[in-house]
Amino acid sequence: MKRCVNFSKKAVCAGLLAGLATVLSAAAAPVAQPSAPDVVTRSVFVVPKEPKDGCDPFFPNSTRPYEIVSAARPHSADMSSLVLRGISGPPNHRLAIINSHTFGAGDEANLATPQGPIHIRCIEVKENSVVIESGGQRHELNYANNR
Repeated sequence: MKRCVNFSKKAVCAGLLAGLATVLSAAAAPVAQPSAPDVVTRSVFVVPKEPKDGCDPFFPNSTRPYEIVSAARPHSADMSSLVLRGISGPPNHRLAIINSHTFGAGDEANLATPQGPIHIRCIEVKENSVVIESGGQRHELNYANNR
């Protein structure tokens, strides 16, 4: 025996609207937020100084972590090897040439000197001088116009 159910368009629309209302009311209900923990756990990563302290988990046979720790940093050498060669630019954006490298305020670089590389940071470029920082100490290089 074959049964045929005949629904009217109004009945179908009413059923769909009732289902939609149920879904929307469930979606609009506030979701209970889990309470925040009192203690925040943070990850701490320590670079190993030697193989017994640990290794790179992705490359366990690599010696790269130990090379980074033992790498020599540029030292703070004698500032007499640094020469302010020139200053240019408008007052609000001056540039200074130290040895053969151009610096603006905030720029950092390693400069080659007879004693070895020196890491310097340009703090301020004034009208006739420049303030630099190297090894945690500030120095002012004056421009001597040799014309």
